[in-house]
Amino acid sequence: MTETALEARHLFKVFGRNPNQAVRRLKSGESRNDVLDAGTAAVIDASFSVNKGEIFVIMGLSGSGKSTIIRMLNGLHDATDGSVIVGGDQITGIPASRLREIRRDNVSMVFQHFALLPHRTVAANIAYPLELRGVPRAERLAKAEEVLAMVGLEGNGDKFPSQLSGGMQQRVGIARALAADTEILLMDEAFSALDPLIRREMQEQLLELQQKLQKTIVFITHDLNEAMFLGDRIAVMRDGRIVQIGTPEDILTDPANDYVEQFVQDVDRARVLTASNVMELPRPVVAETTGPRTALRQMRDAYMSAAYVTGRDRKLLGIVTDRDAIKLVRKGETSLASILKPVPQSVSEDEVLMNLFVPAVESPLPLAVVDGGGRLVGVIPRVTLLAALGPGPGSTEEITLPLRPVPQAEIDAVLDEAQDAAATAVEGQAPEKEVL
Repeated sequence: MTETALEARHLFKVFGRNPNQAVRRLKSGESRNDVLDAGTAAVIDASFSVNKGEIFVIMGLSGSGKSTIIRMLNGLHDATDGSVIVGGDQITGIPASRLREIRRDNVSMVFQHFALLPHRTVAANIAYPLELRGVPRAERLAKAEEVLAMVGLEGNGDKFPSQLSGGMQQRVGIARALAADTEILLMDEAFSALDPLIRREMQEQLLELQQKLQKTIVFITHDLNEAMFLGDRIAVMRDGRIVQIGTPEDILTDPANDYVEQFVQDVDRARVLTASNVMELPRPVVAETTGPRTALRQMRDAYMSAAYVTGRDRKLLGIVTDRDAIKLVRKGETSLASILKPVPQSVSEDEVLMNLFVPAVESPLPLAVVDGGGRLVGVIPRVTLLAALGPGPGSTEEITLPLRPVPQAEIDAVLDEAQDAAATAVEGQAPEKEVL
């Protein structure tokens, strides 16, 4: 079962002279504007859980409440109502001493504007959380050098922050959080102050680090493309409320309302959607034990001139064409082995769409999609690939295709059908006119 690292339960945060009254009125159904006389509601009834080891992105425009939420997650802001649970410990309403312990041991923060100590060297900045814990100097400096190498800043430990570029300073901020060795990293607009090229580089480096370290990361951003690139799941906020939580694919292909739909309409879909999001059931598929007559019948029924061939373990073995199968029938042969050709192109189910265009053009059949074990799990016709990159929901385009992952049960049914056809077919008995 998935383990929860952090949880927010019905969080409210109101700034003003009578925040508790504002919360009561919000709970009774009044709007954010209705309670302005009592206070400004920055966060309204926000609930979510963050799984251990995932990157959970909270995204919204300025004033949506996203930065207020992240400050409640580490106790920088007290919640007006609701609770935050970190590693099983509730941090709302606890003594300051206990809160400091949880921050020190469980949660680190990376800020938008780096928040480095200018009078300390890079190594001393990174080692600072360990110094607060009383770790001996030699040990903490050794740890600083270790994480410096991890973020690509070897040899910069003796420099001061002012001697580094903005991107390098943010690497120091990330290294400091990693040196603290906490399970949870909170990143508040961590890359928004960087130039676009450096920002993309930092995003890629964060994902590389995450593959190695498997931290639990809550990442705040106003940039939807950044959210789509980084997030395992995304919470979209508007006017203090969370309006949708889902995977990047969920947000892009099934927006919860008009606001989210408008938000995602300019997203680079080719960098977000994967082969598994747009693939269709693999048809026609024939088993390797199938004879040419059965293969021809399945190609005819699917109006295709070729078919994929799978083994008993459902691994993709190759393709057969109708012309080659007809030749076998005329020779009286009952095995496809002699005409089996290599699969010209196949792609992983996790491959993003931007990498599928060349394989799709070069494939004479709808592009084969395989899982990590080389098993055929779906196909992508070129028209489906083009439609997936077109306008989103609500489009008036003539070609609109549903974007949904193909359930494994449907895939299994198709492949089982191919195996059954092979098992029950009696080669050589079908009349010739049925073949042609």
